[in-house]
Amino acid sequence: MTDRDPAGRKGRQAALVIAGTSIFWILATLIADKEGFSQSTRLVFDLVALAGFLFAFWLIYQLWRDRHGGDGQ
Repeated sequence: MTDRDPAGRKGRQAALVIAGTSIFWILATLIADKEGFSQSTRLVFDLVALAGFLFAFWLIYQLWRDRHGGDGQ
């Protein structure tokens, strides 16, 4: 599949990052509960998920900026 729309590609990338981060976070929480991980280990998982969501937010911001000309107009 060829992608001639870079905005569509960025949108799909942001959606995949959000979905992947959400699945990671849910699985990490379930595994941590089952295996009895310490609170500090759970914090690491939460911070990794937060970084993933922030990266997705950055991708969405770039997409928004590109669609609005990127020059503040």
